Amino acid sequence: MKLVSIENYPGKNFEVLGIVKGTIVQSKNVGRDLMAGLKTLVGGEIAGYTEMLNEARQIATKRMVDEAEALGADAVIGVHYGSSAVMQGAAEVIAYGTAIKFI
Repeated sequence: MKLVSIENYPGKNFEVLGIVKGTIVQSKNVGRDLMAGLKTLVGGEIAGYTEMLNEARQIATKRMVDEAEALGADAVIGVHYGSSAVMQGAAEVIAYGTAIKFI
């Protein structure tokens, strides 16, 4: 499955199949939260959160691709990611784009 962030697929004719998305709500564990709290005192990257969000993006991307494959898509164009806090200690990550089939 080809994934691109641009709104077109150069050199290919295609039909639009529709919007596809994948989401996950990921929470941090108590150990990660404690270490993050300590890290905020001295500054710097909070590696545990970076890893958590990278994992969440991978899962959201896979879910988006699965949805596109179910439609018979060859690619997803206009891929974007978003995130938001949904509650204390939990974040939602969404991957979305437009599924297309080459013609």
